[in-house]
Amino acid sequence: MTDDEARRKQLAAAFQMPSFQTMVSRKSSITNAFVNSVIPVIPPTLEEIEQALTLLGMDPADVRCAYCGDKSSEWDHLRPLVLKHRPTGFISEIANLVPSCGKCNQSKGNSAWRAWMLSAAKHSPTGRALANVAERIARLDAYEQWRPPTKIDFEAILGREDWEKYWSMWEKVIAEMRQCQEVADLLRKRIMEHLAVR
Repeated sequence: MTDDEARRKQLAAAFQMPSFQTMVSRKSSITNAFVNSVIPVIPPTLEEIEQALTLLGMDPADVRCAYCGDKSSEWDHLRPLVLKHRPTGFISEIANLVPSCGKCNQSKGNSAWRAWMLSAAKHSPTGRALANVAERIARLDAYEQWRPPTKIDFEAILGREDWEKYWSMWEKVIAEMRQCQEVADLLRKRIMEHLAVR
């Protein structure tokens, strides 16, 4: 490889365009908003926080990601709130939350935590070749046994008619976004044509 080819390769690797977003690609964000708007949030007591951190082998002065051990930036839902565009029934409560870093939380998404941790996903602990994955899985297993999570049957509580009405509203929003995207595609095409003329 010549120096020029090596430099070109290095430059190409140094730049990455932001991912192209469409309105339809934001469907999961809209779905999450619809689900999170009805999910109960139960703040933990200080005693519950202490129990959770103890089970996870963490000091409250240095909370780490339960998945990889990096500095924690948030608490992640151990069991997903959304699957196949509908709520799973799990809620936001300490029994379903563990400290996480942003990389792990984003990479895990709605995956089952164990399958994700053992997968070759880009930021999974196994994908990053971390040494203590089995130990972290054992701690999370113990955490899951600590207390059963709440799981709600929304339709049983709210009634079929109200629950289906809510999700038909979601379908209307998604359909409207698709129509908006069609218009946006035409507008972008005209803008690109204008730029090509200059």
